Amino acid sequence: MEWGAITKCIVEWYQQNKRILPWREEKNPYLVWVSEIMLQQTKIEAVKEYYARFIAELPTIADLAKVEEEKLLKLWEGLGYYNRARNLKKAAMQIETEYGGAIPTTWEQLKKLPGIGEYTAGAVASICFGEKVPAVDGNVLRVMARLTGSKKNILLTDTKKQVTALLTKIMPEEAGDFNEGLMELGETVCIPNGSPYCEICPLKTFCIAKAKGETMELPVREKNLCRKKEERTVFLLTKQGKIAIQKRKETGLLSGMYEFPNVLGKLEEKEINQLLETWKLKGKTIVRKGEKKHIFSHVEWHMFVYQIEVIKENTSFLWVDEEMLEKQYAMPTAFQKVRK
Repeated sequence: MEWGAITKCIVEWYQQNKRILPWREEKNPYLVWVSEIMLQQTKIEAVKEYYARFIAELPTIADLAKVEEEKLLKLWEGLGYYNRARNLKKAAMQIETEYGGAIPTTWEQLKKLPGIGEYTAGAVASICFGEKVPAVDGNVLRVMARLTGSKKNILLTDTKKQVTALLTKIMPEEAGDFNEGLMELGETVCIPNGSPYCEICPLKTFCIAKAKGETMELPVREKNLCRKKEERTVFLLTKQGKIAIQKRKETGLLSGMYEFPNVLGKLEEKEINQLLETWKLKGKTIVRKGEKKHIFSHVEWHMFVYQIEVIKENTSFLWVDEEMLEKQYAMPTAFQKVRK
């Protein structure tokens, strides 16, 4: 492969074609760091609104370090993977105490902060501080697999290590632009889940997958995943414009978030009435609203949803109105969708 020509091509293409994004307006390491954490598992267009809201409320590392957890989780609501938000705060607190409020400038230092792995450390170090380190995410793995014609499974750690080693070896001086160029190519040109836009790709003359007609077969993604399935019955308990919520345990899946009351299993109406009695509640009307599904990385929830108007509130749950639910309590997407 003509790596010198390829790296030059990527850098020049990025400099001429990069999208205007709020975290790219200045190479502020705090803004880049927050955006990179948000962009994990979430598309750029979806992130923009969350990012603007987050930075408006927490414009500095000091603000992030001292924010109350409930406010932090509310700002993160809808992005999922809430431990990412908690780790942002932990890292900000560490930056305040150990680095005087200034984000460390090297890959090695960044990687020691909570929630910052090799990719995020590489992105911040290269984009903001010019360190010649790669930032390898799914977009980069896909571009490199097609470019080199590799049939190796990109979900394997060894494959990622090999790609990282290659990129480290060929990294140009413009490390930040090179890394962002690879990511931008994967996001806008060498796309997943469909035909890549090979006719406008700056690497089309170098690409082995294009030459062999294998762009739709690559990259190889072979998951070795057995996802557990769980049935849950979820209750929308209402009383005169208020709805019942409760806080989840501080450990485990969706820890510390708010949820609608729910139990494992698919309950019949007789079992529902018995459960209401244990909650010291009596249903005035019980309406089945249907079924919803939510997929986590390791478990799949099948939720059977009931809307129940109760005669009086109990003290076991927190009863809130729509405005409070919207503004104060962070509720994961899995439970937001049961009301739709």
